[in-house]
Amino acid sequence: MKTKILALLFVCLAAATAFAQGERGTALRETMLYISPDPTSAKLLRADRGHELIILETSRDWLHVEALLTQPKKDEEFEDDDEDEGKTVTGWLLGRNVVRSSTPNGDKIVFGEAVDSEDEASRSHGRRGAAQDAMRLYYRLADLFPTSSLAAEAMYRSADIRWQLEKPEIMSRPSAKEQDSILRGQMEERWMKEVIKKFPGTKWADLAAFHLIDNKLCGDWQGASKCPVKEAAIYEKYASDHPQSPDTPQALYDAAWRWSALIEIYKTEDQSKKSDEAQAKATALAQRVATEFPQTDWGARALRLLYFLQQGIPTYGNSED
Repeated sequence: MKTKILALLFVCLAAATAFAQGERGTALRETMLYISPDPTSAKLLRADRGHELIILETSRDWLHVEALLTQPKKDEEFEDDDEDEGKTVTGWLLGRNVVRSSTPNGDKIVFGEAVDSEDEASRSHGRRGAAQDAMRLYYRLADLFPTSSLAAEAMYRSADIRWQLEKPEIMSRPSAKEQDSILRGQMEERWMKEVIKKFPGTKWADLAAFHLIDNKLCGDWQGASKCPVKEAAIYEKYASDHPQSPDTPQALYDAAWRWSALIEIYKTEDQSKKSDEAQAKATALAQRVATEFPQTDWGARALRLLYFLQQGIPTYGNSED
């Protein structure tokens, strides 16, 4: 009997130890990793906000951790070996700088730090790298606290920041003016798709899906009808598939504006019948936006577009009175 009790106790202790060693967390602030739990010991490197930490053991105020200094990676479907290359460093850091998966209100604390970093990034002389800090922190919240009410929003915000950082660089390339979207650079979609996959049917999935339209748009229309027709269809389909999305008013307006542009484009292609059809489609869509979303900016812009359509004012080209 004593042997069985000792064996059971050993199993329980082993399980508890494995749990403690497997607990994960993230740094709330830039923090130094040391070779031992002593601030006078050799420094290894600084761990930035939002990097994943695996806690191996504790010693008073110190945590022995594996710091995973890589891009966020959670789902094999979205893995990219080149992007996710990084390094893992084992060292000691002060536990007060770390929020652990067991920390009370840990999700809200990490969210608060992410919001603060995002605000810092918006300042003209804000902290260098604050946008990347916010991006990592938001993602880490969804990773550490997947059942949190903030998880979906945090994962979307992380993807949105990444998109905003990547888009200007890609759109500044010469290839951005290519008519065919396939021929120009594309923003990395895996992060937005991860939001859609993990939080389907949510506001955040709708917002992520709207971002993906960017990669389907033409660069330069080159005055031809092909691109605006295709793009109007994309925006109309989005509005149909995501009727409750906060971006639905914009999608409908963007479709209406493209049809208004086609009024003049079809005239240059000697297709007067299609020009009249474009006028009717633009008017119907703009009226829908103005009627269904009157309190939004898009409602006001739709009324402006309707005025232009009624007065015969071109919305595309270099026409002047």
